[in-house]
Amino acid sequence: MPDNYLPQVRSQYEALPYPPCDPEDDHRRLVLTWLEDLPMINHYCFAGRQSFQNGFRALVAGGGTGDATIFLAEQLRAIGAADAHIVHLDMSQASIAIAKRRAEIRGLSNISWVHDSLLNLPGLQLEAFDYINCSGVLHHLADPDLGFKALRSVLKADGAIGLMLYATTGRTGVYQMQQLMRLVNSQEADDTRKIANTREMLASLPASNWFARSEALHHDHKAGDAGIYDLLLHSQDRSYSVGELFDWLGSDSPQGHGLHLAFSDVQRGRSPYLPHMVLGSKPPAMAAQLRRLPRRQQYEMAELMIGDIITHSLYVTRDASCTAPYGDADYIPFFYHEPLTGEMAAQVFDSQRGQPFMLRHQHSGVSVMVNPGKYGPQILRLIDGQRSFGDIFEQFRADWRGQAAAPDNTVLFADFAASFEALNALERLLLRHPLADAKAA
Repeated sequence: MPDNYLPQVRSQYEALPYPPCDPEDDHRRLVLTWLEDLPMINHYCFAGRQSFQNGFRALVAGGGTGDATIFLAEQLRAIGAADAHIVHLDMSQASIAIAKRRAEIRGLSNISWVHDSLLNLPGLQLEAFDYINCSGVLHHLADPDLGFKALRSVLKADGAIGLMLYATTGRTGVYQMQQLMRLVNSQEADDTRKIANTREMLASLPASNWFARSEALHHDHKAGDAGIYDLLLHSQDRSYSVGELFDWLGSDSPQGHGLHLAFSDVQRGRSPYLPHMVLGSKPPAMAAQLRRLPRRQQYEMAELMIGDIITHSLYVTRDASCTAPYGDADYIPFFYHEPLTGEMAAQVFDSQRGQPFMLRHQHSGVSVMVNPGKYGPQILRLIDGQRSFGDIFEQFRADWRGQAAAPDNTVLFADFAASFEALNALERLLLRHPLADAKAA
């Protein structure tokens, strides 16, 4: 393999495979990765129309010890996508060996293994991919844009990329700690001693230290030597603000790649990027005004407001039409990411008998004022993951007991919009098209 990765980065991951894991744990549990949930990929990348059948191909670029690869492979096997295939690519032979062992334990045969640099993708003569995962990799390259261009070179025209990149604001304490350890270890060449020095420093930090203040946001330094090194001693590490990502990947600047970005923070969806959801139960008077601002501006402000986004997770697609559209009666709404039924959701949204209420979402920690509309609880009660909006609205009208004419689809979509937006922003209500089910049958 040509050594076009920075030598220190490559040697780090050979000595300390990442993320650290014991392959034998796969006998007992499956590690879930947020961006690789197939229903999420379908909703945000393929307008809800992807069946993952008919030779679906995924690349995990810089797959490390295999979390995303194993999760994707297990899901594809579970839905009977017999001819779907995953390519796991990494420049660390040690990491690939761990990922291979995990796949062997699970009896997964839908994975190919490539020991190479993602920078070499244009010359590897691989068949183009429907979906590419590249999580925690580009920010360790000397030229991240060169890496992104390499990914696009093997992506189908209608394909999508799931990225995770470090976030600047939430990692403020990390970068101060990295600078501190560069000073402490300036005369130290041995990595074992560098790690030992870091452990000692962490145990003695004053409470006023910015990393100590934000330590609850970070977990890698508690996960052994590989975690400490990756978080606090990495030789090549950069981060991005939301605005920088829009400039680089989006259509907001002439130099950008002109693509659509759909952000989804782990367990919180896009809620950390929306000021009205970040400001919580006591929003300022200007909250309504902020909500009318362009999407990028809202996201930039929210990142600074909340302060705890440590990584940006996002889907990159050709345009906004790749996201399943709200307002099409053919689409099927379904609850996701936690055990939730239509009846349970209806009870919550009807708590104030049709008046706006404070939704306090325990799993994500988000509190937001939601207007359930006149018909929101009744619509939620009819969502079962099988019926389309058209079917739901027909049932709603069949149950109608009002004296006036029953509302048509346009009225019902408008009335339910605020409820859908709140639940979808938390990734608890997604959409799929019946064509995806028909193709999978």
